[in-house]
Amino acid sequence: MALLGAGDDLPPNYTHDDPFRNAIYRRAGVLLHPTSLPGKYGIGELGAEAIKFLDWLHKTGCSIWQVLPLVPPGRKSGEDGSPYAGQDANCGNTLLISLDELVKDHLLEEADLPDAIPVNNIDYVSVAELKDPLIVKAAKALVNSEGFLRNELEEFRKRPQISGWVEDAALFAAIDNDTDARVWWEWPEPLRDRHPDALEKAREHHREFIDAFVAQQFLFQKQWQALHKYANDKGIKIIGDMPIYVGGHSADVWANRNKFELNIETGISSLVSGVPPDAFSATGQLWGSPLYNWKAMAKDGYSWWIKRMQRAFELFDEFRIDHFRGFAGYWAVPAGSETAMLGTWKMGPREEFFDAVKRAVGKIDIIAEDLGVITGDVVALRKNIGAPGMSVLQFAFGSDSKNPYLLHNHEVDQVVYPGTHDNATTLGWWQRIPLQEKENVRKYLRLENEGDISWEFIRAAMSSVARMSIITMQDVLRLDNSARMNTPAVQAGNWAWRVGESGIFDTLDKEAEQLHDLLVKYNRLPC
Repeated sequence: MALLGAGDDLPPNYTHDDPFRNAIYRRAGVLLHPTSLPGKYGIGELGAEAIKFLDWLHKTGCSIWQVLPLVPPGRKSGEDGSPYAGQDANCGNTLLISLDELVKDHLLEEADLPDAIPVNNIDYVSVAELKDPLIVKAAKALVNSEGFLRNELEEFRKRPQISGWVEDAALFAAIDNDTDARVWWEWPEPLRDRHPDALEKAREHHREFIDAFVAQQFLFQKQWQALHKYANDKGIKIIGDMPIYVGGHSADVWANRNKFELNIETGISSLVSGVPPDAFSATGQLWGSPLYNWKAMAKDGYSWWIKRMQRAFELFDEFRIDHFRGFAGYWAVPAGSETAMLGTWKMGPREEFFDAVKRAVGKIDIIAEDLGVITGDVVALRKNIGAPGMSVLQFAFGSDSKNPYLLHNHEVDQVVYPGTHDNATTLGWWQRIPLQEKENVRKYLRLENEGDISWEFIRAAMSSVARMSIITMQDVLRLDNSARMNTPAVQAGNWAWRVGESGIFDTLDKEAEQLHDLLVKYNRLPC
């Protein structure tokens, strides 16, 4: 074709070059964290009920399952099971381990299993008291066993991609479990400052605990990856979630002090994370996580982050990075501040960081959470690395036609949600918004059934030009705010919602058919 000139004959297959056939693949999915699944022991698990959900999701035609971070919630953080306040960036939440699967692996007996309890909102303290001893028992049985599963554990532990984080995490947990100190920077100095002799002595003293800790991570990995494979075999990709920051009381910070903004002598944070005051908060949001020392990280090619990214791509097919704007510019608050009002904007690592990640990992299949205060450099960075941003329909109707969340302002390279885990359910939102905002919704969406507002918003999201549309399970079920997953800046009472008792997905054929029809209508079925 390049050798032809004006007036020359074009090849016979000229009209076969159909640009619409090569258009970006449009997809749809459901956001449901595994903790919210049915389960007999107080929390969702990575077993049979998760398989039933995936079978139902496949029936809808959806090709995405989005989850929240799988990290273990920090039990000293006081945030009621928040997956965004985790103690380890790379560990899995062992409370998700299926006890029934442990019986199948002959690591527990049927007689070990507790009585089933009705599905209610999660009480994380009670769940830990119920499940932790049994999971530890299974882990110790594995460590002391012989055979194929034990060999798999040894191979898991030897892998550089695993040993690089699991050994520090296990040692940190062992020391933390053996001290009354609230945070690691209050540990005895030799342990706080990682003196080699003190660490070796601690490893030896806590060897049984450490071995069991690693075995628990292996069991989590085994069950999660079996579920991951089942999803992929059904044509479903799993989108994970990565908080940009990690908790200060974590193995990540303790073992990598030079990579964070800490006091050199004490290990206490000098600058912490948050966002400045805005329309939603007069004092901003003070998150309190230690900030990264990006200059120190750049010196070794962002090795800590690269390991974290590699781990994420092992667990997920794609993942969302929470607070993506922090890679362009971030709000730094002096440690000890009571609010986030007095901070400073600092430059993030920008394209240099993602270039390093791509060289090491080979891909950047991420979703950029770009909600909130967004500046031009954030948009430029997202587009330069080819990451889709986010749009939330609930934000669309409180202003004018320039509102970026209205359907006519969406971009192809976006993921659209009626609402996310951080928002009210669509019904809960509708019940509380002002009358004028409701009128804006009625006129703009030309509501067909105002009494079914959840599905009106699902329909709208599916109709968007955005290449991905993801809806919460709460909206599928038409639930009000009693099913809300999280209320930002409220510390207690979040992350507790459960979808219902075993067998609920067998009752959702009508919803599966409705979703399937919408996916057909708006070209979101798998190719």
